[in-house]
Amino acid sequence: MTKLKRIKTGMAPGAIIYTGDKTIADTMIHHLQYTRDAIKESIVKDEKDIQVNKNFKIDLIDWIDVRGMDNTDIIASISSSFKIHPVLQESIVDVYRRPSFEEHENGIFIIVKALSFDKSTTQVFKEHVTIFLKQNVLLTFQETPSDLFESVRKRMGNTMSRVRQRGADYLLFALLDTLIDNYYITLDRFEEAIEEIEDRITEQQSNSDKADIHKLKKELVILRKSIAPLREVISKFSKSENQIIKDNTQIFIRNLYENTIQITDSIDSYRDMLNSLQDLFIAEVSFKMNKVMQLLTLISVIFIPLTFLAGIYGMNFEYIPELQYKYGYFVLLGVMLIICILLVLLFRKKKWL
Repeated sequence: MTKLKRIKTGMAPGAIIYTGDKTIADTMIHHLQYTRDAIKESIVKDEKDIQVNKNFKIDLIDWIDVRGMDNTDIIASISSSFKIHPVLQESIVDVYRRPSFEEHENGIFIIVKALSFDKSTTQVFKEHVTIFLKQNVLLTFQETPSDLFESVRKRMGNTMSRVRQRGADYLLFALLDTLIDNYYITLDRFEEAIEEIEDRITEQQSNSDKADIHKLKKELVILRKSIAPLREVISKFSKSENQIIKDNTQIFIRNLYENTIQITDSIDSYRDMLNSLQDLFIAEVSFKMNKVMQLLTLISVIFIPLTFLAGIYGMNFEYIPELQYKYGYFVLLGVMLIICILLVLLFRKKKWL
């Protein structure tokens, strides 16, 4: 990460340099135009061929979705055609920018992170997503070819869906809502990973459990850095008085804010769960060690009197009365056996065994 950041050292503000590592062969430009009654989709091969509705009296919404950020020339060309400030153009391809909400004269600019969690590798994957909203036009920039907003496109196929019935501001809400819904899925998988480790620890501890807990704590930091700033983003979005955002959309945005609060609270609870899990691991290992030490101690207690008797009759004195007794050896073994039985019965009564 430091190496990638170092690329921009000494360069002027507004230098468009992709700082991520997700490279694709061809940047894909998906153009969707829709009204309440009609919808049209197309793949644009040349960014210069993008034609949007400039007559605001016509109820036509343009959604331009760009997938792939490594071709910065295309990003710069599209951004400039929609008069996005050069500093914002820099943020579009800078994957290390935290989620943010900015209002400008010609539109609203939002940075968010799309998240996923792989249980098999216990690793969090994040994708840099930027959104620019202006009157009747919405631009989205995704870092990978995979469509994060496929569910929204499917909903738009229904003429009666809210996305079709409302403006570009509601489309922006729908996209953010999709990303936040995916956060719930990511956090559910993360919680399942925690529960699996907890089950393993209570059954049989291993050194890998400690490493898995430590890895999950590191991944949780990534989750928190990506999600925690979103609360501020949605808060600013819900309080915005920009004319682009209609009053009937505000209630949906406020609901979105409630969801972000719930998600951030979940992250805090996962942090507590991992700390408790680490304490449980240490406690289980200590308990297991104590059981071993207890068993060894009891064995030692049993052999102490036996060793004492064996030591007495093993001394090299010539006159030991019992040595001359015909059954002295068997008597001594019998006494030893009785001592062992009595000690074992005592330990069982005390529930030490």
